[in-house]
Amino acid sequence: MRPVKTKHKASLLVLAAGMGSRYGGLKQLDQFGPYGETIIDYSIYDAILAGFTKIVFVIRETFEVEFKERFSSLWADKIECHYVYQDLEDLPDSYICPSDRSKPWGTGHAVWAARNVIHEAFGVINADDYYDREALQILYDSLTNGTVDKQHYSVVAYRLSNTLSAHGEVNRGVCTVQDGYLSSIKECKGITLVIDHAEYTEDNQTHILDLNSLVSMNIWGFDKSYFDHSNKSFRNFLDSYLTDHKSEYFIPVLIQELIDQKEIQVVVLSSNSQWIGVTYKEDKPAVQSAFNQMIKTGKYPARLV
Repeated sequence: MRPVKTKHKASLLVLAAGMGSRYGGLKQLDQFGPYGETIIDYSIYDAILAGFTKIVFVIRETFEVEFKERFSSLWADKIECHYVYQDLEDLPDSYICPSDRSKPWGTGHAVWAARNVIHEAFGVINADDYYDREALQILYDSLTNGTVDKQHYSVVAYRLSNTLSAHGEVNRGVCTVQDGYLSSIKECKGITLVIDHAEYTEDNQTHILDLNSLVSMNIWGFDKSYFDHSNKSFRNFLDSYLTDHKSEYFIPVLIQELIDQKEIQVVVLSSNSQWIGVTYKEDKPAVQSAFNQMIKTGKYPARLV
């Protein structure tokens, strides 16, 4: 497979530091394809075809050796690969992580961890989510065709109905869109499917969600200016929540701040792609079946590399 030739450059940041507590293991290293392919492998394959020239993995140092051996051996000769750690101790100067904290700082901190490696426009995806080739092409195009700049970021949105698990709760960033731009995004935790709608509980109140609601699956397009904004925002977050052991700094926290402050606009890019992901171990057979079907239709070769 040859990378698409392009004069543009854009990086793809893959958030792969999760421990898969609900899944029961490192789902980013679990095998779903016929020759042991992971979900990340299919995303990398699609990213190269889309035109991405660099990929940065955010991982934990505890599984560094296993992770690098797995992905560098397959992809390092096809796309520039970098690895950074999401570490509890990696905080801005003057901030010290509480000794009894074990919970990661969240997706916003995971992106911030790549601040010294990424110096160009970049996309963000989760390691355990399959976004589909069309969505990654839409993301890449937004990064290289002028859609994304210092004042404009992008998000690829999915219908909520296409992102739920039949086996338990999920967390989603629910989007409100006005004139093609994101006006608000709210991280909703514990969303469940209830026949003809979805719902979640917050502050002891049950909230109803339309199944056609647009949600962010953490597939974002950012200008490099993102890191300047996150440096300030993350410090503000730590000022308020450093000693709150359950607090997490999510990407939507920063995005909502920037929208409210009129620092940026976020273009909402819709995709007809079918999202596939694994939140629970019970999700695995359906994901394996989906990849096998895509291989049968010729979308992917049986062996990616």
